[in-house]
Amino acid sequence: MDCFYAAVEMRDDPSLENQPMAVGGTEKQRGVLCTSNYAARKFGVRSAMATAAAKRLCPNLIVLPPNMEKYKLASNGIRDIFHDYTDLVEPLSLDEAYLDVSDCKKQQGSATLIAKEIRERIFQSQSLKASAGIAPNKFLAKIASDWNKPNGQFVILPRDVEAFVKVLPVEKIFGVGKVTAKKLHKLGILTCHDVYAFGLNNLTESFGKFGQHLFNLSSGIDDREVNPNYERKSLSVEHTFSEDVENLEACLAEIAALFQNLMNRLDRCKEKIPFKQIIKLKFCDFQQTTVETRIEDKLSLELFKDLLRRAYSRQKKPVRLIGLGVGFKSEDSKIQQVLF
Repeated sequence: MDCFYAAVEMRDDPSLENQPMAVGGTEKQRGVLCTSNYAARKFGVRSAMATAAAKRLCPNLIVLPPNMEKYKLASNGIRDIFHDYTDLVEPLSLDEAYLDVSDCKKQQGSATLIAKEIRERIFQSQSLKASAGIAPNKFLAKIASDWNKPNGQFVILPRDVEAFVKVLPVEKIFGVGKVTAKKLHKLGILTCHDVYAFGLNNLTESFGKFGQHLFNLSSGIDDREVNPNYERKSLSVEHTFSEDVENLEACLAEIAALFQNLMNRLDRCKEKIPFKQIIKLKFCDFQQTTVETRIEDKLSLELFKDLLRRAYSRQKKPVRLIGLGVGFKSEDSKIQQVLF
């Protein structure tokens, strides 16, 4: 979906359509943006940007608070359309999903025409615009979905895969972030063709198991199937403070409320079994650190405090954000626990 949250807000209030607007937290609470419309993006405003920074770029920016129930309602309507074409739908978020239409008979089995029809139906039923990528695998479909945004689609045919990936920047490879990209650049690797030319042995020597991943994707190979049975692997809560929390004692005082919030959210997924606790700190300079540990019994507030002490000791700076989270056991491990 194209700037989904912002698009829903503009649909419901057409006066916003030609004005720079975004959805996110307030400037006073040091919030960040979830998304922005294309009028705002012309000013350099983008998702995950601090609201204060976005306002400096675009003083007239309108920022609306998120309305998740409204977005979920629109998302559910869109997913109902997907299931008219295939049961192999893997949601990535409220506004994005993979569909495997290999066995769909509509539109004479043409994935290109199926995507076009789905986009038209989304607009007719929800008054929202969508973009699509059509390709032989998930990696390429994801890249293609961004190629003709907004409100467009792009097709990568099997015969065109080699030529397409050859010129892709390494930043487009799934799993390559800023740190890995920097390391690749130091090795003279700028494109997928460079990755392939560097060779599998050199990649695994430099990046371990991730080297195999880099080599496969740079060759356009991605064997991941579309998995409709998404399994939640973690749950977290976090809070960005309106003013930096100055010291460890003050941070520890904030933990109890976050812990209660986390426990309330866990009540909604009682079938999941936590096996680790995680804490995240973001310091005043936006540097971030996480600490986690396995647990044998129930969640512990005191254990979160211990993790906080360890995380804080890494930089000992004022803190702008604290997050608490849990990792869940997989369904397979739950079954094994019951059997043995």
